[in-house]
This record gives sequence, C-alpha cells and structure tokens, in this order.
Amino acid sequence: MYDFFKRLLDIIVSLFSLIILLPFFIPIIIILRLSGEGEVFYFQERYGIHNSRFQIWKFATMLKNSMNIGSGSITLQNDPRVTRVGSFLRKTKINELPQIINILKGDISLVGPRPLVEKTFRAYNEEVKSKIYNVKPGLTGIGSIIFRDEESIISSINNKDPHKFYKEYIAPYKGEVELWYQKNRSFLLDIKLILITFWVVIFPNSNIYYKVFKDLPKKMKY
Repeated sequence: MYDFFKRLLDIIVSLFSLIILLPFFIPIIIILRLSGEGEVFYFQERYGIHNSRFQIWKFATMLKNSMNIGSGSITLQNDPRVTRVGSFLRKTKINELPQIINILKGDISLVGPRPLVEKTFRAYNEEVKSKIYNVKPGLTGIGSIIFRDEESIISSINNKDPHKFYKEYIAPYKGEVELWYQKNRSFLLDIKLILITFWVVIFPNSNIYYKVFKDLPKKMKY
C-alpha cells in the first residue's frame, strides 16, 4: 500500500507542478537558449532503482563536456565550468526542477536517495552499493537535504583532492543516512522530508533535521 500511495502522490504532484511551473519554465528556456552555449536541458545517466540506469533531466548550468574538464563529476564552489545564468539556477535549485518529468515517468520519486553518476556511486562501500537503490531514488531525500550545499563543503577543504575527500568523508556518511531512510521509510517520513526540504531552501543554514530525526547517524566530521 505504501508503494501504491507513494506512486500516486508522485503522479499527482508532478502533474500539478508542471502545470503551475510552465509559465516560469518558458522565460528560463528562452534565457538559456540565448545565453552561454545555447543549451537548455542537460541529460545525464544516473543510477536508478535496483542499479538500473536512466537519463536525468536538468536545466543546463555548465559548459558542454564539463564532465571531462576540471574536477569532473564533482562541482566546486565558484566552479569556472558553471555559466553565469547556471550559477543562479544552481544556487536557487531551479536547475533541478525539470526532474519533475523524471518523477512523472517513474524514473525517480519525490523522496528517495539521490540518483548518482557512476563515479560518485563507486565511492560507496560494497554494502551501500548493493542496498541504496533497493528503493527508487528521489528528487529530495535525507542525503540531498544534509548535503544540499555539497559544493561549499568540498570547496572548503584545503590542499585535498576533492574526489578523495568525497570518497573518504562524504560518501560514507551519505550512505549511512540513506540506509537510515530505508530502515525508517514511511508515508509520514516522506511528508516530513518534503516539508524540511522547503524549510532548508528558505533557511539554508538550518540543521533542523537533526532535531526532528534524533536517531540520525552522528554528524559527519572532517
């Protein structure tokens, strides 16, 4: 029953959101078409349920072939590969909104573990890799909320390889909290995570999730 109602919620919310957001999408599409490299959407292969693959939708925010430039799959704060318009879209998370189409298609859900590219997925240990996508990935989720400013965290380290830092510090903790979600998942938890997502967008420095979910794994230290 949980899976049925979760999918029903995904369809209702994604359809409603597309109708509401369409008037806002049109000017964004025009601006992207006339700026940067003229790219509007960015499609990238991500891991989905049971480690299947799908193409994720986003508004284009970076230079073409950015995966093969600079820090590759990891985006840093003030990353030179990010376009001027793209910087605004990323900060406001507007670039993520086209994933509503992925929700409607059934690639992802509103709530679940973040769908990753292969390189960052491989940073997980074997246990996490075998379990994390036993549930459908999501537009938001506990890992996405905690690491909503991942670019700043990685950029704050000094003289460290960003890929090594991700593998040694971020991936282990992100894996822990995503498995925590699987153990505790429920319709009520999903609603709480959606509400907390809105909260941290408005108050980006808030760590309210540690107060709401007192049994979360201990905070990441680095």
